[in-house]
Amino acid sequence: MFKKTLTLAVAATALTVAAPALAQDTGATIGFVGGLTGPIESLAPPILAGAQLAVTQVNEQGGILGGELSMISADSACDATGGATAADKVINTDNVVAVVGGLCTGETIGAFNGSGLSGGVVFVSPASSAPALTTLEDNDLVYRTTPSDALQGVKMAELLLAKGVNDIAITYVNNDYGKGFADALAAAYEAGGGTVAANIAHEEGKADYRAELGNLVASQNLVILAYANASGNTVLRQAVESGNFTTYVGGDGMVGDDLLTGIDAAAVEGLIATRAGAPTGEAVDIYNAFTGEGFTANATYAPQAYDAAFLLALAIEKAGSTDRAGIAAALRDVASAPGEKILPGEWAKAKELIAAGTDIDYEGAGGALDFDEAGDVDGIIVELAVEGGSFVEKGVIQ
Repeated sequence: MFKKTLTLAVAATALTVAAPALAQDTGATIGFVGGLTGPIESLAPPILAGAQLAVTQVNEQGGILGGELSMISADSACDATGGATAADKVINTDNVVAVVGGLCTGETIGAFNGSGLSGGVVFVSPASSAPALTTLEDNDLVYRTTPSDALQGVKMAELLLAKGVNDIAITYVNNDYGKGFADALAAAYEAGGGTVAANIAHEEGKADYRAELGNLVASQNLVILAYANASGNTVLRQAVESGNFTTYVGGDGMVGDDLLTGIDAAAVEGLIATRAGAPTGEAVDIYNAFTGEGFTANATYAPQAYDAAFLLALAIEKAGSTDRAGIAAALRDVASAPGEKILPGEWAKAKELIAAGTDIDYEGAGGALDFDEAGDVDGIIVELAVEGGSFVEKGVIQ
């Protein structure tokens, strides 16, 4: 995503002391915290649109607690300090009752430790995949609708070995996401018989990574665990220019068309990537038929964002008020069995069942959401490849 070990010293930012949430007579307001600018800025808009679609559907089907559901967004720039500042705004100024977010793991931890913990605010992240979130000491307030990179690393290792890629060089962005992913990948890859010829961190925001690339040439198979809008693009472009690598691999943060900006698409044809996916079934089919402004059903983490917002709405309705503690307590009830199945978009049905005192169990666009003790979910990882200058999903990694 046990939650007993990790603490984060948020950079010296003056944050106001969390005040009690102001109860709303009708309706409810949630927050969205995420990197709308910075290294994932091309990935963030479809994620926000996924969450907003859930909010729109709630309001089109009768609203929440006798009023409307609103969502206030705040940019945290994929950064811990930015996360703390954004959370301070939405929690202590806008008085949101729950938060969708963050997106990058560092901003989620910064946001929660900055104002979420003291305010008793439940967070549901659609995209924070670093294993560090699993061990966050959070009083059972932080959840995620995407699987941990502990799984993605294993599945990437299995995929590469199945393709006959028997040695790799890894470079990862030096943050919770990059290191956690790299550690999981390296451990699983070596356990499967592969050789990690090099495993080197790189810092975000540099213009030149040629020195780092020079230390990675022990393998021609380069794995880049970074962000499409930032170091991921620069490292990939300079790796192509070097001519030292023949196979390129990326994780979920690399899956965006901006990754290929300034790069000859033919040079990276067949680039392998992985990200969280969704199982087949009625819930996913229903979700994939949705339309909305700025909404792309299969965009990276859009299904998980939809699920995060829809789940929070269900928890608010189940709690019967905008009391933050009540919402946090209700979240597991609406997400897990036993209960009558609620599928994406079935807000009116859910409201009716909740009003009748019937247990519900939401089955999401990204799959089942049976949270474990740490607030993590199982999930599936899919393979993608660059074909003709775009990412194409190839299927579930078995």
